[in-house]
Amino acid sequence: MEEVPAAPNEGISLSALRSQFSVNGEEGPKYGFEGSRYHYGDGTSVASQNSSQILTGYDTLDVGPNYDFYANTNALGRVRRSRPSLFQLHSNIEEDSCPPPLYEETNTGRAPGDSSEDDVEEPQSEPTRFGWVKGVMIRCMLNIWGVILYLRLPWITAQAGIGLTWVIILLSSCITGITGLSTSAIATNGRVKGGGTYFLISRSLGPELGGSIGLIFAFANAVAVAMHTVGFAETVQALMQSGASIVDPINDIRIIGVITVTCLLAISLAGMEWEAKVLFFIVILVSFANYIVGTIIPATPQKQAKGFFSYQADIFAENFVPSWRGPEGNFFGMFSIFFPSATGILAGANISGDLKDPTVAIPRGTLMAIFWTTLSYLIIAATIGACLVRDASGIMNDTLAMSSADSCQGLACQYGWDFTDCITNRTCTYGLSNQYQSMSLVSGFAPLITAGIFGATLSSALACLVSAPKVFQCLCKDNLYPVIGFFGKGNGKNDEPIRGYVLAYIIAVCFVLIAELNTIAPIISNFFLCSYALINFSCFHASITNSPGWRPSFRFYSKWMSLLGAVVSVIIMFLLTWWAALIAIGIVIFLLGYVLYKRPSVNWGSSVQAGSYNMALSYCVSLNQVDDHIKNYRPQCLVLTGPPSCRPALVDFVGTFTKNLSLMICGNVVTVSYHLESLYRIKSFYHGVVANDLRTGVKMLLQGAGLGRIRPNVLLTGFKRDWRKDKPSCIDNYIGILHDAFDLQYGVCVLRMREGLDVFRQRYFVLVIVDPDAMVTEPQPQPQPSTVFQSQQGKKTIDVYWLFDDGGLTLLLPYLLTRKKRWARCKVRVFVDVEHLVMTVSLFSDRLVTFPSKCVFVHQTLRQIRLNEVLQDYSRDAAIIFVTMPVGRRGQCPSALYMAWLETLSRDLRPPVLLVRGNQENVLTFYCQ
Repeated sequence: MEEVPAAPNEGISLSALRSQFSVNGEEGPKYGFEGSRYHYGDGTSVASQNSSQILTGYDTLDVGPNYDFYANTNALGRVRRSRPSLFQLHSNIEEDSCPPPLYEETNTGRAPGDSSEDDVEEPQSEPTRFGWVKGVMIRCMLNIWGVILYLRLPWITAQAGIGLTWVIILLSSCITGITGLSTSAIATNGRVKGGGTYFLISRSLGPELGGSIGLIFAFANAVAVAMHTVGFAETVQALMQSGASIVDPINDIRIIGVITVTCLLAISLAGMEWEAKVLFFIVILVSFANYIVGTIIPATPQKQAKGFFSYQADIFAENFVPSWRGPEGNFFGMFSIFFPSATGILAGANISGDLKDPTVAIPRGTLMAIFWTTLSYLIIAATIGACLVRDASGIMNDTLAMSSADSCQGLACQYGWDFTDCITNRTCTYGLSNQYQSMSLVSGFAPLITAGIFGATLSSALACLVSAPKVFQCLCKDNLYPVIGFFGKGNGKNDEPIRGYVLAYIIAVCFVLIAELNTIAPIISNFFLCSYALINFSCFHASITNSPGWRPSFRFYSKWMSLLGAVVSVIIMFLLTWWAALIAIGIVIFLLGYVLYKRPSVNWGSSVQAGSYNMALSYCVSLNQVDDHIKNYRPQCLVLTGPPSCRPALVDFVGTFTKNLSLMICGNVVTVSYHLESLYRIKSFYHGVVANDLRTGVKMLLQGAGLGRIRPNVLLTGFKRDWRKDKPSCIDNYIGILHDAFDLQYGVCVLRMREGLDVFRQRYFVLVIVDPDAMVTEPQPQPQPSTVFQSQQGKKTIDVYWLFDDGGLTLLLPYLLTRKKRWARCKVRVFVDVEHLVMTVSLFSDRLVTFPSKCVFVHQTLRQIRLNEVLQDYSRDAAIIFVTMPVGRRGQCPSALYMAWLETLSRDLRPPVLLVRGNQENVLTFYCQ
């Protein structure tokens, strides 16, 4: 590493206290200089901003707390404001003053109240916003009151009985209730934008799980459109049976379903969604009232023939216990069919971007919707189970007077009806177990129930058709996955996802063609359960990490209840349909793996990051409680790279054997204020210090880098090629660094390559003209340079010259190198004893021109000459050469002589040469303990 001389009369800037040289590909703030003016990343300058007044040491720029300082986006029509930077507060800022230090991170650099024309966004018409009743509660209730309520709840009651139906309802409500509490906690932990469920999970758990659940939830909503539409089509097809049929029952459902989805798409695109929902909500309430009135009205003979006898205690008792029938006749079969009716709780959260105050509306509206819908389900299951028998023929002549009372079977015998024949032959077409339209039979006016079915199914389908594109649009805008960005484009003042609507329409039509409600419902159940599991886990994980950023205003939640909700959701997924559960979890894992592999450039401050910090801190503390052992030794490297992209070969080489194995810290000593845009992708840490000279800075790194046991034990640096042209003081500093490392019990490695290590002079800056009156110089990022250590090494050799026993570091590093794929085919050759080789003194006299003819280090000098000749003879075709580095005594061996030894030992070699010296402590062991 070369020292950068400080400019005369120029103070040392603390610019390296914050990393300006990224080693993981992230770009830092961009700054530039023009004369004496300092330019910020947005093109403004300190001089221009303070030209109206000159601040004295008695002035202050401090301002009080302001919400705008914490907002990520600007309010429409308002001037963007920012708090003063630390540099502006503690420095003596005058016109044409010196620029702030490079570590000063700011977006504007303005004094409070300052603004520019670029900061003011044009005011736009405010989009329609909803409160908690209209925006959340009514939407959720309409989505929950769907096709299952009217067409399957009575049938489920017949199968499971009133008691187990209540259990199914309450279990579903417990899951959705816990999820509602978790959703409320997450939603009140900060400003919620559009994207609903996806936004909540992704900003809490991060893009890895958030992205996968966003896709799954959007897909589940699109399929739910088909489920509710098929329920609507079933009702229409049943009404058509008394008249004409289009083709046949199944194809009639398909045709009606496709037409219905098309009409719903038109309603959504026309922006009439909310007006339609108000109408649907009123119709459903009227149908409920009509149903309750119908249960009280005495039954007519026509209704009695179909199994309805008003409220009867015997019927309630008979229907309270289960009577399983058919292949789906079991508890979890009924649960899988019912559960989609409880999954509309996120309808409000899914349009979070359209709410006036999401942090208030989502908790209040969601929980109220869960309460009222659960109550309605319990009432309907109990009332219809107390009024209607399971089997009835619908034939007016099946009275007890027309048959023998002794042979009559069934509860209807007590009320004068004999349905024995259809019960025995299993040909009954009416009753709870046989007719999906039982609520129409019980109601006071059947057409109102049909209208309620239309309202419930169409409103739920419409809600899902709106939710799916909005969730998917937010996911697309985050650019986590390829291709789908096409669907992120919005239109109109509400940024409507027109392309998303079309995609959801296509998916819905595909599932409508199945035309079987009992087949579609279990598929949706698993996807919704998977979503709920991750929402609950998000809340639990955010709570358990104890991150200061987790402070929801909604307090009525428990992290342990959230965990229970997540675990129960996963268990029920497998109990319902194990293969669908495996598919859902497989999709999540696949998408998770993709995001982990691609590592999108997003940072949302997720709980996963907070958990990683907690784990890292805990492990670091626990390491201090255990003594080091030779078997666990790892070369933890402090690499003097300067800006990492300036010495790519050094970074690549060390990264080869430290990746996923041990610590690597790229150290940089800054001795003058300068900035270079630097990008380099390597698994490493960056540590920069500011010092008056190179040696002082390296001392700071040697003593301060790392944390606890996670600290460097090996120093790596590049070979100083220009030592013969440099000042003696610089040579003394370079050799002094090696001595300082030995004093601190570091191992030392010096890498030399024929073409050198530095690429500093190959990088350049580009002048960007922002406007005619202001020019800003911004560094142009260059592609990451390729080095020999990034390529496959083939069947070459790794030659190791273990000349002195340094504890084994010389032998350990080549072994670690061969564990990597690029070096795996290389053969390691170890040379141990070269004392018998004849020594010569050729080619060395010209390298000792600065020394007297009588050299007191003749033996060591001649040894280096002969070793170089051996390397030339035996290792000219090696992939890399490891050589034990000689040690010069401090105060006795001159720095220039020691540099001549290193120069002579490693000169004129084609392969890279690594001079290695351990700290004389064992890093290898031949024993088991």
